[in-house]
Amino acid sequence: MIEVSNVTKDFGHIKAVDDISFHVHKGEIFAFLGPNGAGKTTTIKMLTTLLKPTSGHIKVNGFDSSVSEKDVRASFGIVFQDPSLDDELTAYENMEFHGVLYSVPKALREKRIDELLKFVDLSDRRHDVVKTFSGGMKRRLEIARGLLHHPLILFLDEPTQGLDPQTRNHMWEYIKELNKNEGITIFFTTHYIEEAEKVATQVAVIDQGKIIEQGKPIELMKRTKTKTLEDAFLKLTGKNIREESASAVDNMRLRRRVMRR
Repeated sequence: MIEVSNVTKDFGHIKAVDDISFHVHKGEIFAFLGPNGAGKTTTIKMLTTLLKPTSGHIKVNGFDSSVSEKDVRASFGIVFQDPSLDDELTAYENMEFHGVLYSVPKALREKRIDELLKFVDLSDRRHDVVKTFSGGMKRRLEIARGLLHHPLILFLDEPTQGLDPQTRNHMWEYIKELNKNEGITIFFTTHYIEEAEKVATQVAVIDQGKIIEQGKPIELMKRTKTKTLEDAFLKLTGKNIREESASAVDNMRLRRRVMRR
């Protein structure tokens, strides 16, 4: 579903992504992990046609992203790291606008909206304005919206950031159910490495713009002689916080891991 071949992205003298290659097969749950500033967001922007590679080739659902942007965009849904809903619209209106944008026929659009709001447990809030929703409810609505046009791939950029543990757990249950029942390919990044260990079928670790390891979670743990994916991640990328912008949660979790040693 996703083919990345020798892709590089330069911003002037800065090489944000440096000659990376990987494949994501249909139906996989693929975790793309890396420290802050490693190149994760730049890669997702290239996969979703928001940025063009400096060199290399990207195919999504068989379409070359450099020549078939419209076909690529029709193939995926996306949940951005930052909220992208219109807080002044209702849940239904946010969904309706997305359906119109993707030219989903009216009858199918209404049916799909009903199905998806029910799936994410928001049917009873369909006519409430989004600014009254909790963070978890907004995330669920963003996932529902991203699925409205029947995409084959769902991109999730830090989908559970800022959510409490219970809500994060429910979120991944939704995502795993989607993957199992509809065969949707999932590509996600997360700061919560234990989430990747629990749900990902394949993992790629990127650091300083280069992919330094990839494979099944259990394979990465075996290669690094560690017992958890988070320990493997730290062994591959080091224990230093890379950016001052790293969240307080990142710092706290890293200090806790170091203290355990």
